Amino acid sequence: DGVTEVLAHRSDNLRDKFIEIPCSEDYDSHKRFAGCTPRKCGRGVTDAVITREEAERIRRIAERGLSLGGSDGGASILDLHSGALSLGKHFVNLYRYFGDKIQDIFTEEDFALYRDVRQRIQQRIAQVFGISSSAMYLTKPTFFSRMNSTGAKTTHDEYWHPHVDKVTYGSFDYTSLLYLSDYSKDFGGGRFVFMDADSNKTVEPRAGRVSFFTSGSENLHRVEKVQWGTRFAITISFTCDPEHGIEDPLLA
Repeated sequence: DGVTEVLAHRSDNLRDKFIEIPCSEDYDSHKRFAGCTPRKCGRGVTDAVITREEAERIRRIAERGLSLGGSDGGASILDLHSGALSLGKHFVNLYRYFGDKIQDIFTEEDFALYRDVRQRIQQRIAQVFGISSSAMYLTKPTFFSRMNSTGAKTTHDEYWHPHVDKVTYGSFDYTSLLYLSDYSKDFGGGRFVFMDADSNKTVEPRAGRVSFFTSGSENLHRVEKVQWGTRFAITISFTCDPEHGIEDPLLA
């Protein structure tokens, strides 16, 4: 695995930690948007944007939604925007599948909290990278993930492969993860790993911690396999291309 350096320990309470790294050439093969497309690249971690109490409330939203389905394997997802929910070896549309019952599962307050958290993360990313928050757009997929140590049943369960977000999803320019549970307390394994040429840099999840980074090859990454317990997080991603923007989810 190479030498591992921990960027953020679970026990740390980080106001702001940012490491600038040279941008890859990935952005050159896409249309550039002035004032948004990354010219400064890097990765940051903060425990000062979302409180632990808010993270717990958001985790409860994820738990309620995922209790309606769940993958047969180790990774389950819930996307409040598209309605995609893991169910067995497949996905169903939560909104079509459960219809009006959705009102019994989620509240307007849940969706308001989700929006508020998304906006604060967006503002922090804009501030750190020196761009305008209004030039960034939420993009898909943006989703809750629940990971445990169950073996993979389909390729969707194989979350541990190294990948580059800009290559996987062309629209991504900035990626963020909000962790909703604690490494070594709620689960083992499951750390987030940036894979650099000289060493690996890991982020240990902690409820309320936000890890964010530019989405190109400068931030090749993977997640370690979860060894025990359950790891909850939400991936929230942004694009500079308004054509790939999506709205916040609504409790229809």
